[in-house]
Amino acid sequence: MLPQEIIRKKRDGGELTHKEIAFFVDGLSSGSVTEGQVSALAMAIFFQGMSVDERIHLTLEMRDSGDVMDWSGIDAPVLDKHSTGGVGDNVSLMLAPALAACGAAVPMISGRGLGHTGGTLDKFDSIPGYQTQPDNALFKKVVKEVGCAVIGQTGNLAPADKRFYAIRDVTGTVESLDLITASILSKKLAAGLQGLVLDVKWGSGAFMATLDEARALAESLVMVANGAGLKTTALLTDMNEPLASAAGNAVEVQNAVDFLKGSAIDNRLWDVTVAQGGELLATGGLAANAEDGGDQMRAAFESGRAAEKFAEMVTALGGPADFMEKSEIYLPKAPVVAPIYPEHDGIVTSVDARAVGVAVVELGGGRKAAADVIDPAVGLTDLAGIGHRVDADGPIAIVHAQSEEQAGAAAVAVRRAYRVGSATEVSEHPSVVDRVAP
Repeated sequence: MLPQEIIRKKRDGGELTHKEIAFFVDGLSSGSVTEGQVSALAMAIFFQGMSVDERIHLTLEMRDSGDVMDWSGIDAPVLDKHSTGGVGDNVSLMLAPALAACGAAVPMISGRGLGHTGGTLDKFDSIPGYQTQPDNALFKKVVKEVGCAVIGQTGNLAPADKRFYAIRDVTGTVESLDLITASILSKKLAAGLQGLVLDVKWGSGAFMATLDEARALAESLVMVANGAGLKTTALLTDMNEPLASAAGNAVEVQNAVDFLKGSAIDNRLWDVTVAQGGELLATGGLAANAEDGGDQMRAAFESGRAAEKFAEMVTALGGPADFMEKSEIYLPKAPVVAPIYPEHDGIVTSVDARAVGVAVVELGGGRKAAADVIDPAVGLTDLAGIGHRVDADGPIAIVHAQSEEQAGAAAVAVRRAYRVGSATEVSEHPSVVDRVAP
């Protein structure tokens, strides 16, 4: 079989067979297919698309290019979620322990920040001692004993996807719906899951700007995941403003701690977290339906059981045993903390969430290049939401920066991201817009 013939077939709109896809994925892993050939196939797929069967075969072959986790020794449904990325999206920090408190096993393999969006691993790196890259033995031990572990991708999960994505990243083919689907799901399938919920975001802070684009991705992901044998549903959620009132790394961890302790809870964050958990508990057979699952999630938070699970997980993965009690002491802090006031009083009518995320990156809370080192202390807190009044007593946000100069630049960027008007009533998007089922 020749790579160039496979490329030609897809270039001309043909449907690749399972054997042809397997041959190409094997070449990705072994290096026998050149970078130029991978680029050419990616571009052909970008323009010609793939059938559902092609997407399923590509996903399964990339899954099988490396290790597949085995959770046969755990007597609980193995569940996880995936978010397409947003600003102030720290749902994973509350979701994993709450699911564990409800009887699920949650081996959550998360990623780092991408572009203007924050990464779950970068947040956990803010916790002193916490191991985001444990070996498989410790990972499995924590999941079995605690019920959840949030870590980074292990070295040999879907290695073909890792090479494929790196080449797509520099050849203008990242946006292919078919390849996005296979990339996301190959890693989730390699994690050995039994149930998955997808948080597909749309809006100014999402990679999918419109609801129609988000729906198309959600439908593709759900169709392929279930076709590959993984029970999956998706929620379409709003990212036209930051999800939490904090954006950064340590500040989002503190936001999550406050949520788990019940001392401060962002309403939109609560809605999305409970909805995702309800879906997963129903998918895993731990709840009669998503509504019943949502009730169980609320009870896990309100009883404090989710907070206890979070504390156990942090300790089991090397973090402080008293982290929940003393998080404000353990988490790094920026030396400059200053309010950002609006240019004029009024009601927040809209937010460019992407611009807020970029402001955090400019502070040092994200990466401009892959090798950049993140500053965990910087970020934004007390972010005003749509419909909130801002004035001399109520700032748009509070900036946490390493210098007055950085704080000033962030203030300018955040003011530009916010639209403040005189409207007394503002139409708000629901946090969870729709559900996509098999």
